[in-house]
Amino acid sequence: MIALIQRVSEASVTVDEKIIGQIKKGLLVFLAIEPLDNEQKASRLAERVAGYRIFNDDNGKMNLNVKQVRGELLVISQFTLAADTSSGMRPSFTTAAKPELSNYLYQYFNRQLRNKGFEIPTGEFGADMKIALINDGPVTFTLTI
Repeated sequence: MIALIQRVSEASVTVDEKIIGQIKKGLLVFLAIEPLDNEQKASRLAERVAGYRIFNDDNGKMNLNVKQVRGELLVISQFTLAADTSSGMRPSFTTAAKPELSNYLYQYFNRQLRNKGFEIPTGEFGADMKIALINDGPVTFTLTI
């Protein structure tokens, strides 16, 4: 399971020219599911995303998590993060989970974050989405479980 997290000043997701999710200060999370992923991994990754300290404290150090700064989370399913890019000139997606498992664990991951007190706007699984963001920093990390 892979999460690419970006600290943002704002972010939104649009489907069919309609904004379906947006946040101000917080984290934009792109989530990829791999074939051997499960609920335990999704719970652990949700815990890491919610607790990852990448916001500055009063001394300018990355020492605060998204909840401590009253930030928001926007979660987007992105299977391309699971691509095998180790050879050739075209990515292979055989390392990404099948859509049924991916959607189930994507929804499960979002429920785990909601259980931590976050409202979770999301993209639309499997849709052609347009993502707009202002990366704050820039600050971007990849978390894997």
